[in-house]
Formats: sequence, structure tokens, C-alpha cells
Amino acid sequence: MFKKTSFAFIAALIAAPAFSADVPITGTVQAKCSIFTDVQGVYGSPLPNTLSTAAADGGVDPIFRIDVAKAGYYIARVSTPTEFTSSPSLTDNITWTGTVEVSEVSDAGMSAYETNKVEYNNTTEYDLTIAGTTWFKASSKAEYGVDKSLPAGTYRSAVTVECVAK
Repeated sequence: MFKKTSFAFIAALIAAPAFSADVPITGTVQAKCSIFTDVQGVYGSPLPNTLSTAAADGGVDPIFRIDVAKAGYYIARVSTPTEFTSSPSLTDNITWTGTVEVSEVSDAGMSAYETNKVEYNNTTEYDLTIAGTTWFKASSKAEYGVDKSLPAGTYRSAVTVECVAK
């Protein structure tokens, strides 16, 4: 009887359904591309209907840098403003213009970034093919309506800078 019970117990264990579990694996990737603001931009107002970051217009162009630890893995995507992030109430259209350019590099080979940049709409892309630091300067100009003065107040906008993994 003991042999039959033991055999039945062992047979039941063998025939029991199999159980499974998913064991998680977690990893963290830290970007090898970092963005830093060196100079915040300031709008000057050379005309009642114009805001401009150009020094000749009383403004300051924003300057930012991108540090790349590993060459060839990132694209810098920079978009100049197409709207204010905050402003007084506006009743007419704003015409936006802006540019982005390489202003300083840590490696002479990076000078090709300016030649090889890709521009579309209000966006400029740079293929970051060399490890090191690249400084960029952006400009922004906003012109309000036709022969209309901008309302008094504080105007803010932003240059959007991204390191996009290839």
C-alpha cells in the first residue's frame, strides 16, 4: 500500500502543470550628449513692431553648447521660435525669422558642421560626427502685423535644442 501511495504521489508531481515566471532585467542608459545654456537670449526692440536678438537691435543672441562624449551617435536639432511662450495679448500675426550657426568648436574638424548643416522650416540639424564641445548661436526676430506697435509688456520665447540619437 505504501508503494502504491508513493508511486501515485510521484506520478502526480510529474503530471502537475508546469509553472513559469518572467524575471525582469533593467538597465539605464545615460546620454553621451549634453546641452548647456551659456548665454540667455534677450530681445531688443529697435522698432515699435519688432523684437530682435541681434546686437545691432539692442538684443543678445542666445548661445548654448553641446558636449558629445561619443562621436557619430547623435544629431543636434535646433528650432528657433515660431511663437511666444508668454506675451501680452496679441491681435495680429507675428512673422518669425531665425538662424542657427556654429560659433565655436573644441576640435578643428567640427568647422564642417556649419557647411554640412541641414535647414528646413525653422529647424537646423547638425550631424555630430566628432566627440567634443560645439557652441552654437541662435537668432530670433519677431515682426508684428503691418504698421502696428507691439503692446507693452514682457515677451518670452525659446530656442528648442535636442540631441537626437541616430
